Amino acid sequence: MFSRYKKPQIDGAKPIAAAPAPAAPPPEAAPTTRMKPPAPAAPAPVDKDVKRRERIEELKTEMHHRLLDNLNLSAIEKADPAALRSEIVSITTDELSEMGVVLGRDDRDILNSELFDEVMGLGPLEPLLKDESVNDILVNGPHNIYIERAGKLQKSEIRFKDEKHLMRIIDKIVSAVGRRVDESNPYVDARLKDGSRFNAMVPPVAVDGSLVSIRKFKKEKLAIDDLITFGAFTEEMATYLQAAVACRLNVIVSGGTGSGKTTTLNALSSFIGQTERVLTIEDTAELQLQQDHVGRMESRPPNVEGKGAVTQRDCLRNALRMRPDRIIVGETRGEEVIDMLQAMNTGHDGSMTTIHANNSRDAVSRLENMIAMAGIEMPLKAVRAQISSAVNLIVQASRLQDGSRRMVSITEVTGMEGEVITMQEIFRYERLGLEGDGKILGRFTGTGIRSHYSDRFKAWGYDLPSSIYEPAGSR
Repeated sequence: MFSRYKKPQIDGAKPIAAAPAPAAPPPEAAPTTRMKPPAPAAPAPVDKDVKRRERIEELKTEMHHRLLDNLNLSAIEKADPAALRSEIVSITTDELSEMGVVLGRDDRDILNSELFDEVMGLGPLEPLLKDESVNDILVNGPHNIYIERAGKLQKSEIRFKDEKHLMRIIDKIVSAVGRRVDESNPYVDARLKDGSRFNAMVPPVAVDGSLVSIRKFKKEKLAIDDLITFGAFTEEMATYLQAAVACRLNVIVSGGTGSGKTTTLNALSSFIGQTERVLTIEDTAELQLQQDHVGRMESRPPNVEGKGAVTQRDCLRNALRMRPDRIIVGETRGEEVIDMLQAMNTGHDGSMTTIHANNSRDAVSRLENMIAMAGIEMPLKAVRAQISSAVNLIVQASRLQDGSRRMVSITEVTGMEGEVITMQEIFRYERLGLEGDGKILGRFTGTGIRSHYSDRFKAWGYDLPSSIYEPAGSR
């Protein structure tokens, strides 16, 4: 079935003629060294692992079709995994024998494992989904798969056989949640069974092959103490944030993609009292709040006929009728900002959301722009007054160039001066330099400014010492 690799031959090649011997040098000339002609280049060695991998891929494709003919597809979902794995091994053994193919034990184990992943899981992506150290999986066509570990991107050796193979896995994912992706609908958002966020874009919009992005769902809930241990912020900042959340300040967590906004929001939720009713609204359910009384809502895109869509704004309007103590919106990025700000202004103190922005001042500008894009015609001063009265605190998260995630700023919104929203920074992260391995050197520090909400903290039983606000060098 597979031909042995043969050394390439060049038709019509002639033997290299021997170089003529040089004439003897004259007596007075210095002796010279004869230069030998360069030897012909040897053919590049064949990577045995590559050939082995290609052989297994071809066998896997053939065996996958044969498995589909032999397995009872309607019973696969309910089948015991151990029994199904045993059945696959049995069918594979019979089919390989019929094909006259002999494989070593290791190759046979690899083939059986990958066939099980093709039938029950997501094919080549399955090992990456099971790897706890992988945070993101990024597919740029069938042969270029990248992963993120510890904030750094690296290329994976895993690949799909071809674009058809990749499309089969994409179809398997989206059909499981009742959606479709094709030329007429070339992009889709979905959620995997484990809660991971999935996005795909297929040709012709994706030029060089289908694009897939998977943000893996973290099974463990990171508490504040965990983030302090990881160096995301300090004990003093945690003390301040505990008071801010417990005293029901409205909080916006701002940051770029992958900066840790959702992780920060999850950790902050640990300071919400167990007696409070919390409702969450998300496009893709990712939040893992640490309370018992939590109602979770997820928006829904339109169906094939363009009907049945449920937006975050729809969810938010209904949430206001469900007697919430706090409302948490996973990410505010559209017209739902109007309802979110109104909720914060009308008795739902302690609400939280995330927003994409580079710093706290940009976060306020983003809110202004979203209000304008929602078609609400309001004077700029009225828009800013609405924001300043609704938002109390902006927590800025950032992923630094070495891959580490830090809470780089905590800023309070203090009110209005004329037509300008006034703000004051309470804590910040100062970069001090770089180590030889590229790791960033820095420190967290207070700005020396006492919180605008100190009296509120004290009234709620959180009388914070002035020392937590002091700059790092003066402690």
